This record gives sequence, structure tokens and C-alpha cells, in this order.
Amino acid sequence: MKHRVGFNRLGRTPAHRKALHRNMVTSLFRHERIRTTKTKAQAIRRTAEKMITRAKVDSVHNRRMVARDIKDKTIISKLFVEIAPRLKERPGGYTRVLKVGFRKGDAAEMVLLELVGTDERAGQDEKKSRRASRKSAADASSQAGAATKTAAGEKKKSGRPKKTEAVDASVVEKADRAGDGKVAEAPETEAAAAGVPEAPAAAEGSGEEHAEAAEDDGRTQ
Repeated sequence: MKHRVGFNRLGRTPAHRKALHRNMVTSLFRHERIRTTKTKAQAIRRTAEKMITRAKVDSVHNRRMVARDIKDKTIISKLFVEIAPRLKERPGGYTRVLKVGFRKGDAAEMVLLELVGTDERAGQDEKKSRRASRKSAADASSQAGAATKTAAGEKKKSGRPKKTEAVDASVVEKADRAGDGKVAEAPETEAAAAGVPEAPAAAEGSGEEHAEAAEDDGRTQ
């Protein structure tokens, strides 16, 4: 006879049952919502709510007591810093069970075990993400518009023809007459500008002199 039995053994050995409680409570605090059978959910919510009640007072002793079952330091920190302060005003009832139907195969009744306030927080996070996406889209459109305006301005500037000043022929003639008969110096050749000495110019008539000298040599021979 099962008189005054305060918990459900879930058909497992004590070691297996303890590991099951630890793993499922850790998953509940990590994701704030888990899908499981109704029997397991009813057994797990007792362990989870006791931990939340203890986490309302953040002390070394309470952290060590919770750390006996939760081995992940990140989840312990989340429980004491995020979850417990959020549920501090509630005297109890930190979790709720929502029915979702029956499991295929053995027709076990399935439920969602979640922390109270999960939907509100999800809605707030969704609103924040929407605002951030709208802001980023507006910034991107403004940057694109500025870039388009800049490109259009550069295109207009590059397409404009450059203004050239027309030189009047009469002005050039007046400038030449105002030179007072000074002869302009001839521009330096490219070789002189580069510092290379020019080859000496050949004397006029040098070809004829060479020809006459060759004729005299032939006569003497």
C-alpha cells in the first residue's frame, strides 16, 4: 500500500531518478520551457520551484545548495541573477503546465512545462528585435540615398565641359611687336637639355675635298 508517499518514483532507480531531475531542471532553467510527459512535469516542477524560492536570496549558502543538483555554473548564475529577481514578487507558482496532446506510439499525455512570464519576455524580445531591424533598415536606406546623391553629383561634375579661354590673334600680334626687335632664343634641343654633347657639324664642301685628294693619289701612282 502506498500511503503517504510524497513523490512519484517514475519507475526508475534512485540514481536514475536523481539524474533525471537534475537534467530536466537544468534544461528548464536554460530554455525556460520544455516539452515532456505530464507525469514527469508534475514531478520536476516541485524541484524547480524549490530552487527558485531558494534563489530569491542570493547568498553563498544558497548557491552551494543549488549547485548540488545543477552542475552548470552558467545556469546557476542565470537562476540567481535573471529568473529569481523576475519572480521575486510572486509567493509561489513559478511554473505552469500546458497540455499539448498525446504522444504517438504509447499515447502518453504530453505537456509544456514553462516558467511564468516566459511569453511576456518573449514578446518584449520580439518587439526589441523588430525595432532594431527597423532602425537598421532605415540607416541602410539613408546611407544608400546619400551614396546615390554623391555619385550623381560626381557624375554631373565630370560631365561638364572645361572652360577654355579664347586667345585673340590681335593680342598675340601686339605681344610680338612689343618685343622691341629682340630675337627669341632658339629652344634647346633634347640632347642639350639632357646634358649630352652634340656631335660637331661637318664642314661644308668636305666631300669635294676628299674626292680631289683621292684623284691626286691616283695620278701620282
